[in-house]
Amino acid sequence: MQVEMSFFQLVPYFFFLFISCRSFPLFFSLSFTFFSPPSTQTLTTMTSGVSEKSSSSLLRFRCNKRQGIALAAVAFMFFLSLFTFARPVTGPCGRTIRTFNEAVAFSRATPHHEGTVYKNLNDLEATANAKDNQEHVLILTPLKNAASYLPRYFELLDRMSYPKHLISIAFLVSDTTDNTVELLQEQAELFLNRWKDRYHDISIYQKDFNFELPEDKRHTFELQPLRRSYMARARNYLLTAALREEHSWVLWLDVDLVEYPATILEDLQSVDVDVVVPNCLRETEDNSFWGYDKNNWQETDRSLEIQKDLDPEYVLLEGYFEFLTDRYLMVDMPTHHSKFDKVPLDGVGATFTLVKAHVHREGANFPAYVFQHQVETEGFAKMAKAMGFGVYGLPSYLIYHVMNA
Repeated sequence: MQVEMSFFQLVPYFFFLFISCRSFPLFFSLSFTFFSPPSTQTLTTMTSGVSEKSSSSLLRFRCNKRQGIALAAVAFMFFLSLFTFARPVTGPCGRTIRTFNEAVAFSRATPHHEGTVYKNLNDLEATANAKDNQEHVLILTPLKNAASYLPRYFELLDRMSYPKHLISIAFLVSDTTDNTVELLQEQAELFLNRWKDRYHDISIYQKDFNFELPEDKRHTFELQPLRRSYMARARNYLLTAALREEHSWVLWLDVDLVEYPATILEDLQSVDVDVVVPNCLRETEDNSFWGYDKNNWQETDRSLEIQKDLDPEYVLLEGYFEFLTDRYLMVDMPTHHSKFDKVPLDGVGATFTLVKAHVHREGANFPAYVFQHQVETEGFAKMAKAMGFGVYGLPSYLIYHVMNA
């Protein structure tokens, strides 16, 4: 169970204060007794008989024993504090741990088990009442040269109303040339070491694929299958590295979203389906309607007919005039209905995709190869549906993406 940051951090100090209060009066009283000149009554008592001398020696021994234990406890806490706060400890990936909370988190994250570890996954559920049921959410974001987007990303993330101690965050940074990693480390320090609303866990992974693509060629039609196969590989690395036994939900979150409701996690969880996505539009200065995520779509009779004559290795892409697929895109669906009205989908993007964790655990991932004419996120949707999972979208639940290429 996650312990609140404020309580957790204060426990050593309360103990230190308690021991000090118990030991210092004892130390003072004993010092006064040992070093003050003996009174006449004391001298008389000391010469009154052997039995009284024995009792006095026994009392002095007991007092010395209590004093020694108390002072040893004080010394232990003092040196523990020096070690924890002054001496840096190297954590995962060379990261330096400097605070008590990080030290404990590091030791908890890398346990040394003796014997067999038993984990019962039968009780792990993803329900419509996830917040009330204290279900953990894993937020995954793959990144490349994302430094300029991180301030707004973290602002929106921290604005979410879902309990922070039930949220883990993991990043995979690939082939980056800016200071994305350093900014992630700085923000992680803040999120993990503040007094309240501390996140359950934050992990930063780096995996380079040595895949270079000029920014102006990023959305070139001919390069999309190759580009998205590398994106699929990055997602699979991140998923397999970060998914833990406590996670009930997995949220795939784009770094360059600019607006979504604070209650979005609870809202999407309440739909209670295996995979669900909101409708992602582009941010515009005049608030005009401009669809962004065209990877959320339904097959149509016409699109299925087209696929009958395609080479099995041909990858279909949405939003390109070079090859029209005749699919029904969610950005073209009516948006004036209830925001919780759901429609079945055959393909999804990953601007904000919420997945029940058992979907991934049972084998649905992001194919870097062609699967039913799709790769990456759309291939994931096809795979999940082939395995019998439900994939849905919310056309009237709107979120917004930055206006970029």
